[in-house]
Amino acid sequence: MSKLHHGQAFTAMTDAQFIFAPDFKTTPWWWEAAEPPKRDSVLPDRVGVAIVGGGYAGLSAALTLRRLGHDVAVLDAERIGWGASSRNGGMVSGGLKVASGPLEKTYGTERARAIALAAAASFPFIEETISREGIACDYVRCGRFVPAWTPKHYDALASRAESIAEITGLPTRMLSRDRQREALGSDHYHGGMIADASGSLHPGKYARGLADAAERAGARLVDGVRANGIRRDGSSFRIVTDRGQMRADAVLVATNGYSRDKHGNAAMPWLARRMIPVGSYIIATEELPHYAIDTFFPGRRMISDTRRVLNYFRPSPYGNRILWGGRASFGPTEPEKAAPALRRMMLAVFPELKEVQITHAWTGNVAFTFDFLPHIGLQDGIHYAAGCQGSGVAMATWLGHRAALKIAGADNEGFALDGLTFPTVPLYNGNPNWFLPLIGGWYRLRDHIDRAAA
Repeated sequence: MSKLHHGQAFTAMTDAQFIFAPDFKTTPWWWEAAEPPKRDSVLPDRVGVAIVGGGYAGLSAALTLRRLGHDVAVLDAERIGWGASSRNGGMVSGGLKVASGPLEKTYGTERARAIALAAAASFPFIEETISREGIACDYVRCGRFVPAWTPKHYDALASRAESIAEITGLPTRMLSRDRQREALGSDHYHGGMIADASGSLHPGKYARGLADAAERAGARLVDGVRANGIRRDGSSFRIVTDRGQMRADAVLVATNGYSRDKHGNAAMPWLARRMIPVGSYIIATEELPHYAIDTFFPGRRMISDTRRVLNYFRPSPYGNRILWGGRASFGPTEPEKAAPALRRMMLAVFPELKEVQITHAWTGNVAFTFDFLPHIGLQDGIHYAAGCQGSGVAMATWLGHRAALKIAGADNEGFALDGLTFPTVPLYNGNPNWFLPLIGGWYRLRDHIDRAAA
């Protein structure tokens, strides 16, 4: 097994079989420490609030509802926390994507500010949740470095840095290209922005800890049950599942990137038509020396660049591996087929890793919306929380909490992300596979053109 040696660069490898370590796996590296457990659970006949979707949003909603005294059951088609909640990069964003977006053109200055502030509040909320519930998930407020793909991207970051700091309440600062190595051990980019409103955690441990907190509070967690439909039944609802039917006084759908199954079925078709599920792929390197991690990641910040087809990468919580994620494919692709593409992206930034092998490669679905905003709301009497744009660790936790307050009638202050117009496009049924490769190809071409022009 290859190792980095102090002061020694690797020679090129030509044999593709050495990309993968002998013990290579296509399950998330996070699962080595915190694979979602299987529960021997029974579908109840009736419940006060049924939550469809056992990820961060559903679990956070269940925890809040139980704290407010409501009877709650969380249903998941797989194991609780099996989806993106235990597969993501573990980057905790303070609503940076929303705060950086072109909101004013659509909503005007005042409402745009309210939306950005509502999104930014996700960051202190997740920190409070982790602390209050005693969730041991390797959380660190480490900050994020956003490297610029081109000089124009750098200028765009600089133009927004002050407003992002004002919205998030934590500092931002720019690093020019000649100072870039203060935050990233690479010359691949054109400087970038450091944003303190960001952290890191172990997503598998966080999903398990949030589930444990919900169970301790009295929520029932039911895995291995797929909700195929929700019907109004008098003053309540009937949820049709592959394990029978269940009645509930209220329903929250929090399925995000898993809003439809492989056959096209959805518990809430209206919501599925507004979700664009996108596969995100991640690889983990073999173990590396700590000095190497500190060289590549000074300050051990989270990294996500400004490309349209972005790279996001980080040191592992234990400081001995690199986890590298991105949109390696815009169509369904096996992780082992996506891994070489991710590795090429990694080597473009860190060529010193060319003899380092890959031990894990995996994928999971994130969900985008057509307006690039997260949403909670009510449609035909059914509550929903979804649309985290690939930054759902804090946001999904926050959306679930806010949806729970609304269900409980305890949302006294209002919430700027509640009830926004939730767009879709004609003829879209929730399956983006016919157009995502076209859009992905166009984005890659634009990235290439921008870089060539720089």
